[in-house]
Amino acid sequence: MTEMNLIQAVVHTLDHEMERDENMIVLGEDVGKNGGVLRSTAGLYDKYGGDRVLDTPLNESTIIGSAIGMALYGMTACAEIQFQDFLYPGFDQLVNEAAKFRYRSGGEYNVPMVVRTPYGGGIRGGHYHSQSGETHFAHTSGLKVVVPSNPYDLKGLLLSSLRDPDPVIFMEPKRIYRAVKNDVPEEDYTVPLGKANLVREGEDVSIITFGSMVPVALSAAKAAEEDDISVEVLDLRTLNPMDEEAVLKTARKTGRVVSFCEAPRHVSFASEVSATIAEKAIDSMEAPIVRVTGYDTPFPYTLESLYLPDANRVYDAIEKVYNYR
Repeated sequence: MTEMNLIQAVVHTLDHEMERDENMIVLGEDVGKNGGVLRSTAGLYDKYGGDRVLDTPLNESTIIGSAIGMALYGMTACAEIQFQDFLYPGFDQLVNEAAKFRYRSGGEYNVPMVVRTPYGGGIRGGHYHSQSGETHFAHTSGLKVVVPSNPYDLKGLLLSSLRDPDPVIFMEPKRIYRAVKNDVPEEDYTVPLGKANLVREGEDVSIITFGSMVPVALSAAKAAEEDDISVEVLDLRTLNPMDEEAVLKTARKTGRVVSFCEAPRHVSFASEVSATIAEKAIDSMEAPIVRVTGYDTPFPYTLESLYLPDANRVYDAIEKVYNYR
């Protein structure tokens, strides 16, 4: 066991899998000698060389298209896009090519590739480096979307993603890259895709969230506990496929749900969670589901702290559903 933060867990996991899988290639802007703009590939170029750690042009469509080609020819392609906001120039390659190859070929071809990308606000990156666009990709059949919230899960989920036969968008919460630490085993292990994690048990209210909002949810739950409100926190970990069973289980248990993410409110993943509960567990609900999200505006720079949901906003939502009669 070694204590790691999220960035250290990324480097460790990529190194672990490249050593195990000689067909694995890492590619992206500045991932080679520079070790990545956020240092998530540090040391890999020196160990594995330029044939397996490839610096690419500043062209996201080329990066993703190249990864698709590599994957189709039997390699394990792990592409890095420096910020999630920059995925959009490669959007067509992802949703019209990578996501559809297995279906259109009748299962003859798989695309075993992972696109790693840091997402979300919290680092004063402004509106081109702070977006949370997970629903764009979770909406696309054929793409899996994974969002870890801690280093232990990151390693297990990333190894599962790299070994999955289908394309995975692996979204890393850069806001907590160096803020969250826990013990990570050195040995090989996986965390299954499509399985949520109950990180805190409670009886009165459920918070359903993922990624960088998990620590915020836990902080709000702790504050609520001081007021004798018992709050359960479910970390989704995978958005597509979503662990519907776990979502419905916690909703039915408490009957009061706060659905929580940092993306804009309209068509957010918090809305998908809410709709699922409303369709399949409405008879168990004791209060309307409350969503806590970002706002329906471009991500601001100077007002970042007001845009991002914090523990106070989540606590207000907890009180609202708890006191509903």
